[in-house]
Amino acid sequence: MAIALPELPYARTALEPHLSAATLEAHLAHHRACVEAVNRLLEGTGLEELPLEDVVRRARGRLFEQAAQAWNHGFYWSCLSPRGGGEPVGELAALRIRRGGGFGHSREEFNRLALGLAGSGWAWLVQRPDGSLGLTAGPGAATPLTGADVPLLACDLWEHAWWLDRHDDRARYLEAFWQVVDWKAANARLR
Repeated sequence: MAIALPELPYARTALEPHLSAATLEAHLAHHRACVEAVNRLLEGTGLEELPLEDVVRRARGRLFEQAAQAWNHGFYWSCLSPRGGGEPVGELAALRIRRGGGFGHSREEFNRLALGLAGSGWAWLVQRPDGSLGLTAGPGAATPLTGADVPLLACDLWEHAWWLDRHDDRARYLEAFWQVVDWKAANARLR
């Protein structure tokens, strides 16, 4: 089964002024290249019939990198919404309060991790196996799919996600990211 490029769940201009259509176009081109690379690299591996999530969990080397990037990007699109922003809702909000420090503290910690990552990668809000929330960031194709955490929210820290709009200012990109975060989608992923 060939891995397909998922449709963007909103118009390319829907996240403006926070994320421009030009940035989404560049970002989608990168996502498309990852999907195409996965399909080429899958040939002859015995993993061809698996869904992308399982390919990520089982692959190694270049296939893993491309599959994880393809999955991470598809997940990232589902973390954003033209009606996003604000603060967490529902059970996610309750878990944040129980964690201590409230949303403002968690957002600062997330930003600290994202800004502290040297080079390209991903920052994540995850649910730990014990039900608690956690924050993590990792380089390259880092993804929670390879562990026990459930991904709730992803922030792409590769340059194609922010360079056209923010140039070398990742902090300004993070400010824009928080304006379009889809908390309802993150809440729905809780287990």
